[in-house]
Amino acid sequence: MTDTPARLLHLLSLLQTPREWPGGELAGRLGVSRRTVRRDIDRLRELGYPVQAARGAEGGYRLVAGKAMPPLVLDDEEAVAIAVGLRAGAGHAVDGVDEASVRALAKLEQVLPSRLRHRVASLQAATMPLAGPWRGDGATVDPHTLTTLASAVTGEERLRFGYVSGDGTATKRLVEPYRLVSTGRRWYLVAYDVERGDWRTFRVDRVADPLATGARFAPRELPEANAAEFVRTSMNRLQPVLDIDVTFEAPADFVTARLPGSLGAPEPLGAGRCRLRASCTDSLEWVALRLALVDCEFTVHEPPSMTAYLHELGERLTRATARRRDE
Repeated sequence: MTDTPARLLHLLSLLQTPREWPGGELAGRLGVSRRTVRRDIDRLRELGYPVQAARGAEGGYRLVAGKAMPPLVLDDEEAVAIAVGLRAGAGHAVDGVDEASVRALAKLEQVLPSRLRHRVASLQAATMPLAGPWRGDGATVDPHTLTTLASAVTGEERLRFGYVSGDGTATKRLVEPYRLVSTGRRWYLVAYDVERGDWRTFRVDRVADPLATGARFAPRELPEANAAEFVRTSMNRLQPVLDIDVTFEAPADFVTARLPGSLGAPEPLGAGRCRLRASCTDSLEWVALRLALVDCEFTVHEPPSMTAYLHELGERLTRATARRRDE
């Protein structure tokens, strides 16, 4: 490999794997001499990458956690955001994403300076993933707000902040933060509202100017098994329940593998058929699309509104393909 920039990128990619690389092995991978490897290692160090060399005949190399981010790569907020996103991906059962997230996260955390590793760890320790196909409305969360809440959770410190409810009412809150819950599209803070004397769920994108008061508190007992269940219960109280009853012309294991876990598992009926009876708080449109994506024949018994929607959707798709043929 004679192209120096390309070789340096390849070398950096190898070093970002959390292991020690003998100089001879690196030379073989890159197709260069050990002397060239040593020269390239020196170039990476000049660029700010903390490459550590082990003493001995082989002269092993590894990339260690640095005192500063390598230049022209990521600023602090970007590094924290990516690390948190990768941890979330690693913790959710998304085909092909969880393992890749773990590998990428391992590479990133190798070069995160200690101050950023502390912020990421605080956010992760204060966060519990909530599985399920929750859909947000595009609202964004300020990273500073998120890390401030996370630090207060881990430090068991009371918080003051402004909050805007769904109907637009603005209030001031004093809370004892318990846990942050990530739904994939939104963040929620589960906390005990001191002035209202009750547990509350707060959408983090509606939180403004959070301030840790410095007053410590002893965590109270949550009225649910965990924070994720508390958020789920709160959401269910606010959303209508959709009861569905569907028969699939396919084996239960085939259907289960193609439906989100939140809908549950269908009951085998024999002869390559199964039936799903479930209750959920997802939209009718979303559930209808998930049923269609199972890729087999199916019959909707309940609710009638689902049958009507699928009929309308089918006609719309037919019209779309007809227009394409006429062009």
